[in-house]
Amino acid sequence: MYLLLSIILSAILGYVLLIMGPLVGGIIAFGIIVGCIFRGLFLLNEIHKRISNISPKEDKAKKVYREYLEEKK
Repeated sequence: MYLLLSIILSAILGYVLLIMGPLVGGIIAFGIIVGCIFRGLFLLNEIHKRISNISPKEDKAKKVYREYLEEKK
């Protein structure tokens, strides 16, 4: 349902931008696309920060010791 609504609204927006002319419509379309890309990158950065805080990284000494114990077996 939301996908169909999104497609219809995108088609209407594209038609309106086409009517405005290539210069004005192109500038607005470019702004929309670049804004969505920046917002997506910002959200990915936030997700990365939250996930890295949840799973702490293993320090090198523990990693080497764990690998040594695995080789010893």
